[in-house]
Amino acid sequence: MIEENDDLENKYNQEEPQETITRVTGMYKDWFLDYASYVILERAVPAIEDGFKPVQRRIMHSMKDLDDGRYNKVANIVGHTMQYHPHGDASIADAMVQIGQKDLLIDTQGNWGNILTGDRAAASRYIEARISKFGLDVVYNPKITEWQASYDGRRKEPVNLPVMFPLLLAQGGEGIAVGLSTKILPHNFIELIEASIKHLQGKRFTILPDFPTAGIADFSNYNDGNRGGKVRVRAKISQLNKNTLVITEIPFGTTTTTLIDSILKANDKGKIKVKKIEDNTAAEVEILIHLPSGLSPDKTIDALYAFTSCESSISPLGCVIEDNKPLFIGVTEMLRRSTDNTVQLLKQELEIKLNELEEQWHFASLERIFIENRIYRDIEEEETWEGVISAIDKGLQPHIKHLKRAITEDDIVRLTEIRIKRISKFDIDKAQQKIDALEDQIAQIKHHLANLIDYAIAYFTRLKKEYGKGRERKTEIRIFDDVDATKVVIRNTKLYVNREEGFIGTSLRRDEYVCDCSDIDDIIVFTKEGKMMVTKVDSKTFIGKDIIHVAVFKKKDKRTIYNMIYRDGKGGPSYIKRFAVTSITRDKDYDLTNGNKNSVVLYFSANPNGEAEVVSVNLRHTGSIKKLKWDIDFADILIKGRTSKGNLVTKYTIKRVELKEKGVSTLKPRKIWFDDAVQRLNVDGRGELVGEFRGEDKLLIITQSGIVKTVTPEVTMHFDDDMIVMEKWIPKKPVSAIYFNGEKELYYVKRFLIENEGREELFISDHPKSQLEIVSTDWKPMAELVFAKERGKVRKDNLEINLEEFIAIKGINALGNQLTKEKVNQINLLDPIPFEAPETTPADEIEVIDETEISTEDSKDKKEANDSNDLEIDDEGQITLF
Repeated sequence: MIEENDDLENKYNQEEPQETITRVTGMYKDWFLDYASYVILERAVPAIEDGFKPVQRRIMHSMKDLDDGRYNKVANIVGHTMQYHPHGDASIADAMVQIGQKDLLIDTQGNWGNILTGDRAAASRYIEARISKFGLDVVYNPKITEWQASYDGRRKEPVNLPVMFPLLLAQGGEGIAVGLSTKILPHNFIELIEASIKHLQGKRFTILPDFPTAGIADFSNYNDGNRGGKVRVRAKISQLNKNTLVITEIPFGTTTTTLIDSILKANDKGKIKVKKIEDNTAAEVEILIHLPSGLSPDKTIDALYAFTSCESSISPLGCVIEDNKPLFIGVTEMLRRSTDNTVQLLKQELEIKLNELEEQWHFASLERIFIENRIYRDIEEEETWEGVISAIDKGLQPHIKHLKRAITEDDIVRLTEIRIKRISKFDIDKAQQKIDALEDQIAQIKHHLANLIDYAIAYFTRLKKEYGKGRERKTEIRIFDDVDATKVVIRNTKLYVNREEGFIGTSLRRDEYVCDCSDIDDIIVFTKEGKMMVTKVDSKTFIGKDIIHVAVFKKKDKRTIYNMIYRDGKGGPSYIKRFAVTSITRDKDYDLTNGNKNSVVLYFSANPNGEAEVVSVNLRHTGSIKKLKWDIDFADILIKGRTSKGNLVTKYTIKRVELKEKGVSTLKPRKIWFDDAVQRLNVDGRGELVGEFRGEDKLLIITQSGIVKTVTPEVTMHFDDDMIVMEKWIPKKPVSAIYFNGEKELYYVKRFLIENEGREELFISDHPKSQLEIVSTDWKPMAELVFAKERGKVRKDNLEINLEEFIAIKGINALGNQLTKEKVNQINLLDPIPFEAPETTPADEIEVIDETEISTEDSKDKKEANDSNDLEIDDEGQITLF
């Protein structure tokens, strides 16, 4: 029975189809590796030797093949390049357009597209090109070029072109291969040359990108162009008028089309508000952004940087091909290698030229000996070619001791090829002059070889002189101040609260309206139980029942102070505290009481500038309590951390707490600095101190164009490039100015006070030729007039003028007093006359508490109460009221 089963099993196994396994390991290992290597080496990544990808190198070689000084149709160049490049015409044409748009190696004619608008070039049959003068100068030299067979073996193409310039860094390069990519940013032409010279001189150098689209860039994290670096680029945005912004330069990697699309998208999402956009871009960028009335231009500029492509980040990655392998390298090392390579190429050029000149000198010397000594007559009787060669060789021997090398048969053959006409007209003096000139050239080249570094420096200096004009830096280098998106976003959503049930959100339209907010805001919420939470804006969020305060939360806000009185547990004592909330963990419950069950908040207020109000405390009438009502001034309470227990108010039950009197700020005036590097105000101590500002204080700004204005200082403000005065405004302090009146063509002096706060006013005449010369905000300014020397007259001595005595204070629109009728060469502002400014301190001064006194520790500090009859401080620092 067992044998029968085995037979059946064998029969079944024979009938079942056998599984065939085909291993693809070899296919992947060979084919994929070959493909990856091809893409890396032959398509995507440039070579470090000349900075070209293969298609670019073949285009430049084809253009040299076709070069006759005239323009060629791009279609013809593309067709010729296909003899060397085994790909389609479209890829070649696109690569050629990219080279042409960089305006360095190719002179273009026709519509080659626009890098600003993103418009494509016309078809290759409609546009023309030729090699630029610069390209001919630095890219080609067939004598020092290494050649190889083209892909089909019919022609010769260069392995690398002998580029004698850091071309890769000047043009930049980008490519995506298999498993790696490269992104080398373009750098400034002149700065690259200067850096090469510094390298040759043994000095340190730094090079930073410069983009053809200009714009503003922060290179603080450039990391020398290596992996991990980052460059932040911004559009150049300025205020045309109070309702219009203008973009004049765009970030690298964007176009006006993509930029406008991103602005419209941000507007649709409610991040910003834009009334209309006009694109007037042609040869230069001009995008006009019209804003709705009442919208802050400064805030909108920051919002454009925060929510649109007006600011973007670029991650450089320096990857090149060296010895048929990818190499990751920084731009500094790229420049060093390129410069060293240029020196070697210059050396090869000199050595080849020296060899050529020495050969010319050798044959010129032989020719003179051959003709001057009539050696050509010695061959008249010779009947064989060997005899002719031998006779000439024999005749030359007595005269060749000064030659630098031995005579070869080729030299003698060349002598026999001299025509009789040349022999008959041979001029010994001219022949000697030619030899002397060759000797001078040889000596000069030997000198260059002996001083190769100096020769290379002179070469780079010549390139800068001949081709550097008009290639100055376009991109402005600046350190960016980070834009807080929550401060500049448009509040496009309404926030509601259901206090009793404990919900907040944007969808509770039937409940109480709180404020406008945005979808990126955080919301801070306080409840009757003394709990606090910060959460993200959402359609509906449960916080906790009996909400007493809801607001948009500002991170690191030390000026918003919360005043609170709470009962500790059921029937426990009551405490008073003041605190700020500067940092939190989102969606975490914070207990602001002592933590006992049934604690309740009796009084709560949120004060944006540290205001301290006076409240009345009413006790329940129980037992033998004599004093049932008294006042508490929150100004007597120190500002501490939110975890502070607070100071004891009373051990008895409080019936209610009522607001008696609104308070004033207990914080010191805010110190504001101006950071010139980022052109921004800040409260972090960066830059130059502008002054200490209270809520009502203003900033005085004066521009070179003669505009004066006072504004409330905000860290989001932007400043015009022609700003010449920025200081804390003292209303009683006059502004003194000397200006040239274009209509009357005379200088005038005026002194005025600013009467219209918050309004821009022009204080010089609006004539096109009117110009502000000097302006001063000193109490007693002094100026010096330097008179011009007139023909036939004695030059007048310089004149010093006290502007306070020269003219009284008048209105801002007054013409002023004529300064002089004499011809003035220069006006200088001198040191002012010492003067003690009048007191400007407000009469109702209050005691202030420095923001640095905000503490996170529990009550360790003590503060005496103003009224010793009502307050008593115990040993624990608690205030007891009785």
